[in-house]
Amino acid sequence: MTTKAHALTIFTFGATLMLAPAQTAQTVQAVPGAPPPPALSFTEQTIKDLKNPVPWLSWGADFRARNEYFNDMLTLNPNARLHEQDYFRFRARLWTSIMPLDDVSLNARIAAEPREWMKPAGYTPYKGQSGLDMREGIIDNLNAEWKNVAGLPLTIKAGRQDLFIGDGWLVGDGTPFDGSWTYYLDSARFAYELKDQHTTLEAIGIIQDAYDDGWMPTINPQHLLEIEQNEKGAIFQVANSSIKAANLTGYFIYKNDSRVVSNGDNADIYTLGGRLNGLLSDHWKYWAEGAYQFGRKADATIKYPEATAGSSDYRGLNAYGVNSKLTYLFKDKLNNQLTCSFELLSGDNPDTGTDEMFDVLWGRWPRWSEIGLYGYAAETRIGQEANLIRFGPTWTISPIKDMDFSASYYALFTMTDVPTREASATLFSNNDNFRGHFASAVLKYKFSRHLNGHLWSEFLFPGGYYANDTMISFLRAEMMFTF
Repeated sequence: MTTKAHALTIFTFGATLMLAPAQTAQTVQAVPGAPPPPALSFTEQTIKDLKNPVPWLSWGADFRARNEYFNDMLTLNPNARLHEQDYFRFRARLWTSIMPLDDVSLNARIAAEPREWMKPAGYTPYKGQSGLDMREGIIDNLNAEWKNVAGLPLTIKAGRQDLFIGDGWLVGDGTPFDGSWTYYLDSARFAYELKDQHTTLEAIGIIQDAYDDGWMPTINPQHLLEIEQNEKGAIFQVANSSIKAANLTGYFIYKNDSRVVSNGDNADIYTLGGRLNGLLSDHWKYWAEGAYQFGRKADATIKYPEATAGSSDYRGLNAYGVNSKLTYLFKDKLNNQLTCSFELLSGDNPDTGTDEMFDVLWGRWPRWSEIGLYGYAAETRIGQEANLIRFGPTWTISPIKDMDFSASYYALFTMTDVPTREASATLFSNNDNFRGHFASAVLKYKFSRHLNGHLWSEFLFPGGYYANDTMISFLRAEMMFTF
């Protein structure tokens, strides 16, 4: 990491740590039968009044500053140009909600994320340059929500909105190219609640443009690509919580891809899946999800027999995935927890005429790792995780009030010993199934109800699946202010 980046990161966290003791406002949890929480301080009451000046209007804002450093994560090669990255991200968001009628709200949010590249950028339209990248502003939420439609237990939310289903395995981010700057999906969501049956029925329709100005204008327009193809989709989901130890959800997802850039897909993907989760006892909880995919896909860069460069032929899809974890809750003063995770995503077998690569659909975000997200850029595409077996423990603890620490280790393997795509095959050995050892440590602290931050580190020690065995690293320091 550059000296300047180190200095700014240390100064920011040091200043915040020194100021933290002056922050006295704490979030108080309501406990049945306990006395009411103390009245808000003058400052907090003033902020609350400013954010909700009239009953039908509320608004808020946040500002996030991040320094990120990584090495070899995008290139998988320590000798490649732009293998080392060091930059600051400054995301600002402003949002409002207007409630003209009971149960009806109109919601909007705008966001921008300028970046300061300490080293030449390895990605984004600023690639190869250093310095300030102002980028553009975007409307990343604009929707209307109507609850209790016509007196029924029906909620409709339509427009640009954030969708996060389950733990985000298959639906969590519709804009993977801009990182966590935005993650919206242009969609309509219908939810009908059968309270007596403890059941919720949901239907979701998605129409996502590959470019960020496809449906709405941007500020300082740059016509940025958010994904490789135009995407349409439909999701049908039934969730039942009658048994607290076995919350059951079944779903069907259809996704249509229409290629926009050369490495995009043309595809019709059908996904059938289900998940089961719950609390088995005071100390044990679990999550288990599985899905099977069929349909067809035309991928111009994928390997298969008789393939020609730029082929647009469709192949039948036959893929599957599993995502699970089991957690033991110690229920002690330090809130110790130990989680064992197991995930399997099928990879394509180049010796068949079908496509066995599991598609994570709208799940291209760092679910378990930043390296796991961007490390696929040279193998498939950013966040297009597949051909993966991942298992290992995670330990979390709260050593002091408002502080959380977690540490993870995963052993990583592949289903097939060759990468799915042809273009970057020289970065892989093509004769080994061990991706490597992954380790991470994360420290989070809430300084006040308005300020929090974290220190994040990840390391991958590559196995024989890769041609290069140089350690891959990712480091991040973040401060987040919420008004």
